[in-house]
Amino acid sequence: MDILISNSSGKPIYEQISRQIKAMILSGELAPGEMLPSIRALAKDLRISVITTKRAYDELEAEGFLYTMAGKGCFVAERNEQLFREENLRRVEEQLRQAVQLAASCRIDKEELKQLFSIVLEEEV
Repeated sequence: MDILISNSSGKPIYEQISRQIKAMILSGELAPGEMLPSIRALAKDLRISVITTKRAYDELEAEGFLYTMAGKGCFVAERNEQLFREENLRRVEEQLRQAVQLAASCRIDKEELKQLFSIVLEEEV
């Protein structure tokens, strides 16, 4: 499992880890039932604190992306379609928000942005 930690991102390390694992789960790179590296092994690979890795796993478990079996490890949870849809909607919303901010900084008005969005939609469908 390839996880990259950036000291300059401004995001806490546990959040960087949980976001990347979540992205791997959403993309299907990590399948339901698949075992994740142990907390200690991942901490060692990333050269970070076990506490930081545990916090990332705990966050993912609280959000329903992982489950823990005592003495066996952490595993990718079965897909909860509503949970995955909500997470994907949140990601799309975040991307749209960034696009709107960029458009505003380039002085693109609402109508131009709507036209651009319509064009992009037509190209993709």
